[in-house]
Amino acid sequence: MNRQIFNRTITVDGLDIFYREAGNRKNQSLLLLHGFPTSSVMFKNLMTALADKFHLVAPDYPGFGFSAFPDKSNFEYTFKNISQYINRFTEEIGLKSYTIYLHDYGCPIGLRICVDHPEKIERIIVQNGNTYIIEPIWGEMIDYWEHPTEEKKKKVYAFLSEQGTREQYTLGLSEELLARTSPEAWILDWERMSRPGNLDMQFELNCDYKNNLKMFPVFQEYFRTFQPPALIIWGKYDVYFDVAEAPCYKRDLPNAQVHILEGGHMALETNFDEVLELVDNFMSST
Repeated sequence: MNRQIFNRTITVDGLDIFYREAGNRKNQSLLLLHGFPTSSVMFKNLMTALADKFHLVAPDYPGFGFSAFPDKSNFEYTFKNISQYINRFTEEIGLKSYTIYLHDYGCPIGLRICVDHPEKIERIIVQNGNTYIIEPIWGEMIDYWEHPTEEKKKKVYAFLSEQGTREQYTLGLSEELLARTSPEAWILDWERMSRPGNLDMQFELNCDYKNNLKMFPVFQEYFRTFQPPALIIWGKYDVYFDVAEAPCYKRDLPNAQVHILEGGHMALETNFDEVLELVDNFMSST
């Protein structure tokens, strides 16, 4: 039994993409797409636990984790462009078809791949990823996107801070759930974000999220047309993505499995055993 994770880098169209890989390539493949503000590190425990059954691949997006961080004069930091790079990444490593795991930013990045290349997608797993509604907490950001001023920018930019990074993991959690959250996760995220120019890039990418909202109807049409087997997992105490989003997937995917957990935005931290069991059963049964 081999549960070893391999840490690799591959050049994709002139850009170095770091990724973690585990498991036998002869088994079913699972492409793991991280959210904000983290990287492939969020999947390490899941990869170790499932490597004896599946082939797992987790890349870092450009500007995230240990992938290259090109200057924005040389790279367009949009969800569309990052999605195209991740699709090219899968081609470069020879990943022809796979289940796709979508978390946070990984949801609009991965769903663009689903829309453009439906033949590659065997199943989808969504863990706290928006495709239907945006909650009130996004109000200030949406107001800035639509009516930008310097004063509004200062308020919106404030989430790009050490405290804001930590709160991605901790906000809304009870003391019991906080005890399950590893500090090194958000500390590593903040170290990567503290690189010169990275916060400005992150802000630019966040502002591009408005284009993801325009894609929601396209994503929903993909669901209705192709009906991929779907597993929806949600930490109910997520203050960024409302738990009311989770059952919305059944509008277009009536056979989707929907599971609401007593956890937060980073459910792999707060509810690892439950997520592991759900993913294992889903991958093994379809």
